[in-house]
Amino acid sequence: MTSMFRTVMGADFDRLHPQLQRRFSVGLTTGEACTGRGVMDRIWHGGTFVKPFLALGTTRNILVPRPGRSVPFVIENVPYADTYGRETVSFVRTFRLPGRPRRFDAQMVLSPKGDRILDYLGTHQHLASELYFRAEPDGSLLIRSGEHRFREGAVDVRVPELIGATAEVRESYDDRAGRFRIRVRVVNRYFGPLFGYEGSFEATYSDITSCGVRPGLRPVREEARA
Repeated sequence: MTSMFRTVMGADFDRLHPQLQRRFSVGLTTGEACTGRGVMDRIWHGGTFVKPFLALGTTRNILVPRPGRSVPFVIENVPYADTYGRETVSFVRTFRLPGRPRRFDAQMVLSPKGDRILDYLGTHQHLASELYFRAEPDGSLLIRSGEHRFREGAVDVRVPELIGATAEVRESYDDRAGRFRIRVRVVNRYFGPLFGYEGSFEATYSDITSCGVRPGLRPVREEARA
């Protein structure tokens, strides 16, 4: 048994920086959870047309509705078995924006074929994205999204390119600073850059048998379709 991230990356996983290898080894097999605490140097938005979509997403903890600089944040990567018995790793980000904190929730599971990660977004998992992982020559990790699907009740449809977007995540480890660095960029094919953030954080690890899954970390609704 191994982590879902090593499974999808295969031998490419060993090309990651050792700190990234440990961070993406969290899972039920290793019994470890990872908590990152740091600062987003910048959270940015595209044009004004993006605002209604960001406001709507906020109601389900998807994306972040406000831009900002030097924003403290926490990311919680906690493994657990979901309602359907699938190993799941949370990617719950909390941004300490002025006024009140904002969350961007995602839960990752391994696809049935084991060739990609499925990223369920938000509190009700209405949106599901395919994610593809690749090690870069410098040991950093590149994650790119593929197809997005909207699922609610009997509805299971692909999100059209006109309103969908491609996400690109780059995560690396800075040996001199002793910190992880992350940059996220979400782009629509027709309208250009929509949303993104960049910053750095330090990580700590804990035994899931002692820390468990804190209340509120899991989604309100879990989607059975993979």
